[in-house]
Amino acid sequence: MNYQLSQQFRRKYKKYDVRVKKAIGEALNKFSKNPFDPSLDNHALKKELKGLRSIDVTTDYRAIYEPIDENGDFFAYFDDIGTHKELFGS
Repeated sequence: MNYQLSQQFRRKYKKYDVRVKKAIGEALNKFSKNPFDPSLDNHALKKELKGLRSIDVTTDYRAIYEPIDENGDFFAYFDDIGTHKELFGS
């Protein structure tokens, strides 16, 4: 699946250390080949984030995206990335 990265996602990415950057690259590569690879734990979010989805980047880091359908052309818009606590508060 094709994807795009938001400016916010790109800004945060630049601040991470090499280990996290490598994990992000690997997760996005897996995602582009198979968005529902079991290791990504791709799942829908609830409450105020309803309509968005999350994938695992590491055991603690998550990436949030919005699935987009433009006239049958599907892609993912990755809007945010961070630790579970940073993104979800717990």
